[in-house]
Amino acid sequence: MTTVEILFRYIAPPTEQVTVALAAARDVYGLRALKFDPAARTLLVEYDATRLTAATVTGLVRQTGLDIAEQLPLAQPQPAPVA
Repeated sequence: MTTVEILFRYIAPPTEQVTVALAAARDVYGLRALKFDPAARTLLVEYDATRLTAATVTGLVRQTGLDIAEQLPLAQPQPAPVA
């Protein structure tokens, strides 16, 4: 098993319908965890990369109705070294 995380920024807070759909999406074999950060409006999805691809995970999240604005990098870019 290879655990991978993908971070999405969403536009509007999830409705009750979206929340129920996300809960049901957790039943997909390979999705390990969904973690919301309401203050940052982000959703962190942990999944098994031997079972799912990033494109599949993105599609699953979009199918729930969550309005994804963008995928965010997990690590902040490092500044260029000063010569």
